[in-house]
Amino acid sequence: MSISAADVKKLRDQTGAGMMDCKKALAESNGDMEKAIEILRKKGQKVSEKRADREANQGVIVSLISDDHKKAVALELNCETDFVAKNEEFVQFATDFAKVAFEIEPADRDALLQAKSGSLTVSDKLKDLVGKIGEKIDIGRFEVMKSEGQIHDYIHPGNKLCVLVEFDGEVPYPDIAKDVAMQIAAMNPLAVNRDGVDTTVLEKEKEIAREQLINEGKPVEIAEKAAMGKMRRFFEERVLLEQKFVKDGTLSVQDYLKQAEAPTVTSFVRIQLGGQ
Repeated sequence: MSISAADVKKLRDQTGAGMMDCKKALAESNGDMEKAIEILRKKGQKVSEKRADREANQGVIVSLISDDHKKAVALELNCETDFVAKNEEFVQFATDFAKVAFEIEPADRDALLQAKSGSLTVSDKLKDLVGKIGEKIDIGRFEVMKSEGQIHDYIHPGNKLCVLVEFDGEVPYPDIAKDVAMQIAAMNPLAVNRDGVDTTVLEKEKEIAREQLINEGKPVEIAEKAAMGKMRRFFEERVLLEQKFVKDGTLSVQDYLKQAEAPTVTSFVRIQLGGQ
């Protein structure tokens, strides 16, 4: 049967599939628009299955934050190539999925995949996107943060790294929050303060420091005390509030916040593309 250009355009507008794919689907469905959509969606499923084992280590990270800075979300959408990651439509899909996460606050990735994004589930939209683009596309990490204080976000240029940082009160100037978020982006701390560092990590670091000193010939008792000095340096390097402030090495981050009369940091989330 003859397939009109208008029908091909209509199907393309509804699905985002390529013109030739739309024409073939309409021919296969004898012009039935709903069946053609189903054919295209099944094709997307087949592409998804074929590419399931491929590496999707490119992509973007987007963030959304409420006007009152009480709630925020960061979401990573992965693909196979940087070319696709830079596509405006791909970035828009990432933003759409982030909006779903922001609204429903899913408990985990599976809950997000089953949630509705428009008329389809997020999972089905991903399959459609795979069929249209021809690459493996998947949601990586996402985080929803809520606060009684304030949350601020920072996206590093290129959308490959995102930070959400929570303060225990209102930050007097946005630049203060940005400075702290950029500190987290650059220095990748383990925790806000010492109490937040996993005890197994601390024990491992202590043991390494102790063994190094003993191997250098220090007596066990002296090595034990000297190891504590090495731990102080560890905290200065890996604990946010004790790190040297990147914009002024004479101050710690905690000193900077006190000097700026800003509230302290209570938590943060740092998402880097590919979980690096």
